Amino acid sequence: HVEMDSVIGQKGGQKATLLTIFERKTRKAIIRKQPDKTAESVVAALDELEREYGDKFYRLFKTITVDNGTEFADCEGIERSCIYPGKKRTQVYYCHPYCSSERGSNENGNRMIRRKIPKGTNFDNMSKKEIAQVQKWLENYPRRMFSYKSSKQLYMEEMKLLI
Repeated sequence: HVEMDSVIGQKGGQKATLLTIFERKTRKAIIRKQPDKTAESVVAALDELEREYGDKFYRLFKTITVDNGTEFADCEGIERSCIYPGKKRTQVYYCHPYCSSERGSNENGNRMIRRKIPKGTNFDNMSKKEIAQVQKWLENYPRRMFSYKSSKQLYMEEMKLLI
């Protein structure tokens, strides 16, 4: 079960945003650069993830919880599978307006991302490698709530249970 949100960079001329996905149990992060803040970009990113993860996608992304942003308006596009036409890949849940606490893992994760990528940063100029470094830092960050284990360590333990 995951939570998903967008992180907006520099206001004004730039269009690129970051799509952030956090797995609820282990807090594993997935950060993807998007060309803009549209529903089409979100669906394209999920299509890419579904192809990347293959059949594991359906076990890892059972549900996706999002806010009511316009980039998440295409519920059918988010839920439909690009690999198996006519089937659903996930179930989408929308939070109540102004209730960011319903996606607490994601809000805290986005706050941690801001430690490495401050507000006002132009994402148009960021490379995939730079974004991957931030994701790697998040995954390896020891967390008190996990007895100072990292999200990556917990995620690997969970994957052993799924296989």
